[in-house]
Amino acid sequence: MVELRKRKTPPPAPVRPAKKASAPKSKKAAKDKTVVEQATEAVTEAAGVVADVVTDAVEAAKEAVADATNGDSKTATAGASTSGPPKVGDTIDLASFGGEVETHDGQKTTLAKLVEESKSGVVLFTYPKASTPGCTTQVCLFRDSYAPLTATGFSIFGLSNDSPKANTTFKTKQNLPYSLLCDPSQTLISAIGLKKAPKGTTRGVFVVNKEGKVLASEPGSPAGTHKVVQDLVASSGDVKEDDTKVAETAAEVADTAAKVDG
Repeated sequence: MVELRKRKTPPPAPVRPAKKASAPKSKKAAKDKTVVEQATEAVTEAAGVVADVVTDAVEAAKEAVADATNGDSKTATAGASTSGPPKVGDTIDLASFGGEVETHDGQKTTLAKLVEESKSGVVLFTYPKASTPGCTTQVCLFRDSYAPLTATGFSIFGLSNDSPKANTTFKTKQNLPYSLLCDPSQTLISAIGLKKAPKGTTRGVFVVNKEGKVLASEPGSPAGTHKVVQDLVASSGDVKEDDTKVAETAAEVADTAAKVDG
């Protein structure tokens, strides 16, 4: 008799994990917004736009004001820088003009004070350096015609950026009847437009009356600066003919020497 063997029971099939149930799809992502909500959002958005426009307008206005202010300042500065020294016919503010200078003997003074102490005004003739040939010619021209040039009440002064010691020696040696002004910082020399860069002085002449009106202002040679003052005084009609001839003779004698340093 054949013996039948029992088959082994096969292992149970692995149980597959159940799939997670997906969330049911909503028919709509969100319910339609109500008319009130839509209107509210529209108003909020419009308010934001208006706020941005107002802010931009305010900033633009501020920039415009700032630009206008800066423009005025630049224009004023440019006007001041390009106006330059006073010209003939201008009236200057004597109280604030030219700063402080010193006489050859060490006395502090200003153009305003010199004008105040004069009868008709002040003559300033500038020279580059004391005791040099051209400058000696120039101071001697004004020395030799001092009487006629001051006959109408003008006070005459030589002006340079030399030291008091140098100008004192110059005045003493040439026996000058007028004071020499020392302006080492060149405040007055610059104010009348006769500073020569970087630290020099241009030969010239500057005349101002009691009211601060500029009667003469120009560079020139030793004889040229003298003639400017001579003509100015003669035009007033208060100078005697003999005095004028004396001044003319002095100018002619020095004219040749003046050309050397003109």
